[in-house]
Amino acid sequence: MKILIVHASAGAGHSKAAEAVFNGLKKHTTHDVRCVDVLDHTNPFYKDLYRKTYIILISHLSLVWAFFFWLADIRLLLPLVQVVRRVFNHINGRRFEAFLTQENFDYVITTHFFSTEVVSALKGEKKITSKLICVVTDYDAHSIWLGQHVDHYAVACAYTKNKLLSLGVDEEKIAVTGIPVDEKFLTSYEKGSLRSRLGLKPDMFTVLIATGSFGIGPIEDIVRQLSDIQCVVVCGHNQKLCTTLSAQQFPNAKICGFINNMQEYMMAADALITKPGGLSISEALAVGLPLIFFSAIPGQETNNIKVLQEFGVGASGLSIEGIAAEIHKLSNDPMYLKNAKTNIEKIARPHSVCDIIKLIS
Repeated sequence: MKILIVHASAGAGHSKAAEAVFNGLKKHTTHDVRCVDVLDHTNPFYKDLYRKTYIILISHLSLVWAFFFWLADIRLLLPLVQVVRRVFNHINGRRFEAFLTQENFDYVITTHFFSTEVVSALKGEKKITSKLICVVTDYDAHSIWLGQHVDHYAVACAYTKNKLLSLGVDEEKIAVTGIPVDEKFLTSYEKGSLRSRLGLKPDMFTVLIATGSFGIGPIEDIVRQLSDIQCVVVCGHNQKLCTTLSAQQFPNAKICGFINNMQEYMMAADALITKPGGLSISEALAVGLPLIFFSAIPGQETNNIKVLQEFGVGASGLSIEGIAAEIHKLSNDPMYLKNAKTNIEKIARPHSVCDIIKLIS
């Protein structure tokens, strides 16, 4: 079969989810699989504007982002939102629509709501016959993910499924698979030797601090509060933050820019301090890392926290001193650490990729 996987390069999560499914399909099947960025099939101006607008909103205008996120999820406004989206996506996604119509893939797997809407609309217009699988990359489900002609929704957990049911999605269309995590996160390592290979002290409680792909958050203050804890800080694409932290020469901190071996650093760590993006959470859960959240984007990330709290997973809303206190409690209280890991097992779905592949028939 000919299968297309589509993501959007606005934030790393959608792209990482698509990459995980792509790698799984290449490893476990003989299907003809392609993976594309939907923004590469729009005009260059729109592509650049889309990315920059998203970064500006979440970094500097988070309350504006939260307002529009809330507005687009009001049930009474949903018909109007759908009409506006159809017009907007058609104008800016004509190249993508032409590509889909020409190729008419057997399956399209989308990890972003833009591509989900476009594929669903083309199916409704009978311009393509592709089966459509929508992979929801957050733990809550905003109505913007909905498409009338989606064949399967792959969702994070039972909460996400129930939210889609409340939005009117048929139960047989919803599969609780987990958010796709690349199978490299399932590799087992001996923690001490792995830490040594990564240039870390093998016997010291270790915290991984992941800032997200944009390097957002009060990272320097957090590291300063954890001077007696071994920290690894991943700054993503924020070179300024990386340079600033490196200049501080913290005695127990390793500062990294963008890395390609996040799975190794997660497996070397005892806890993770992170922004609550869906993919970062799922990767941490697959590895079994207790989570502490900071700088949540209003909307999808605050909703992720809300869902995880129902499972007793993750600490959030803490001051910098509170984050440090939580880390010290995990470090000094073995039973507290064990309970945190036990709660993770209730929601972790490390084999999510294989479960998504099973939806292809």
